[in-house]
Amino acid sequence: MSTATKTTEAQDLAPVSTESLAALLLTAERPARPSALSTSLTFGWRAVLKIKHVPEQLFDVTAFPIMMVLMYTYLFGGALAGSPEEYIQFLLPGILVMSVVMITMYTGVSVNTDIEKGVFDRFRSLPIWRPSTMVGYLLGDMLRYTIASVVMLVVGMILGYRPDGGFMGVVAGIALLIAFSFAFSWIWTMFGLMLRSEKSVMGVSMMVIFPLTFLSNVFVDPRTMPGWLQAFVNNSPITHLSSAVRGLMAGDWPGTEVAWSLGWAGALVLVFGPLTMRLYNRK
Repeated sequence: MSTATKTTEAQDLAPVSTESLAALLLTAERPARPSALSTSLTFGWRAVLKIKHVPEQLFDVTAFPIMMVLMYTYLFGGALAGSPEEYIQFLLPGILVMSVVMITMYTGVSVNTDIEKGVFDRFRSLPIWRPSTMVGYLLGDMLRYTIASVVMLVVGMILGYRPDGGFMGVVAGIALLIAFSFAFSWIWTMFGLMLRSEKSVMGVSMMVIFPLTFLSNVFVDPRTMPGWLQAFVNNSPITHLSSAVRGLMAGDWPGTEVAWSLGWAGALVLVFGPLTMRLYNRK
């Protein structure tokens, strides 16, 4: 090996000075900051991967909806509509709404679990759009809502449910339900940040969801209720959503109910979205 070659190799292996390294870092082009959409989709994919690695999370969107459909159809069908086959036509869209809305609380549980593990401290140090972590949770959960809806529809079809709105009516109803559930989940992200444990999140969630879903037109027509109760039930967001989904799947276009459902969804995001991010920034 020649002397010139040895000299060149020695120069290549020589340590770089601090000044040279700083100058190199300053002149190097920094990568572009990721967009809000890309970071939200990345965190959404993270939520999907968590389901992949812990498939037990799908229990609440498979076994639970099946149990709900079977239990309410055969328990109340004969008493309320004469037969389970008749009752399933009224019940299925409502129980679909109830089941999907109930599983939205697991969004808050997931947020609280990540806080306890210290993952959020790392997320907040990243140069990304701040709300993308929360939006990612909700995007991942939309897959769970879709799975629950499909499972319940399949079970309902087996039991005799026949949507007069056809495929498009069913798709429209599910799309409206998922959009509302996305907005409704912001309530639980707030509680997930606010409360100290996942048990507390689940406890508060059930205290809100159970009265809200049962005091609606999911199971029966509100006209059979006392007047004071009708006033509450008829103005409940779950009643508007259930009526909208039921009408869309039946082949109607319940414009008023759809507008109310979308209005409630927008109001939930406008109220609980900023509250969630305020708590997130101060956590």
